[in-house]
Amino acid sequence: MPEAPTHLLYLHGFRSSPKSFKAQRLRGWLQQHRPAVHWWCPQLPPSPRAAVALVLEGIAGWPGSSAVVGSSLGGFYATAVAEHAGWPCVVMNPAVDPARDLAAHIGEQTAFHTPEERFFFRPEYVGELQALRLPELRHADRTLALIAQGDELLDWREMQARYAGARQHVIPGSDHALSDFDDHLPRVLRFLGLLG
Repeated sequence: MPEAPTHLLYLHGFRSSPKSFKAQRLRGWLQQHRPAVHWWCPQLPPSPRAAVALVLEGIAGWPGSSAVVGSSLGGFYATAVAEHAGWPCVVMNPAVDPARDLAAHIGEQTAFHTPEERFFFRPEYVGELQALRLPELRHADRTLALIAQGDELLDWREMQARYAGARQHVIPGSDHALSDFDDHLPRVLRFLGLLG
């Protein structure tokens, strides 16, 4: 990407929140090194249609010098947003077929960072996810995909195939949460033009 983004959107994963470790680390780095970058990490509602509507409304006035980062289900959403807006995108262990994978999670769920909070993942949300899936990525060349071979929830080979045209960093080991995110943060920042 030729210039650093002035606006950065972060989309968290299923059952996650803006309290996500990766979101907090990225936000902390920006506050320390690039405080002028506008940061937004919204709490996404359980409905995929509502989540994407919230995001698109929130970024409606954002300039072309924006970028989006997403993890897991947030990576799925980030891909859709990036294709819609023409922005650079970083996806971390992105969900490739969340309609298939989350069909097993219909029912009451707990929030990861605040287990006392509960939400209901409704059957119709599976259809909403199907409606959001892009048949192909037209702008994969503007995407960096971090893919952990040790992901215990998603198949890294499926991620690799889905983002075939993207810049990829396949990580031996690690896990779905990318617990070693600090090791990969410089790569994310370089791709976004924020280091240097």
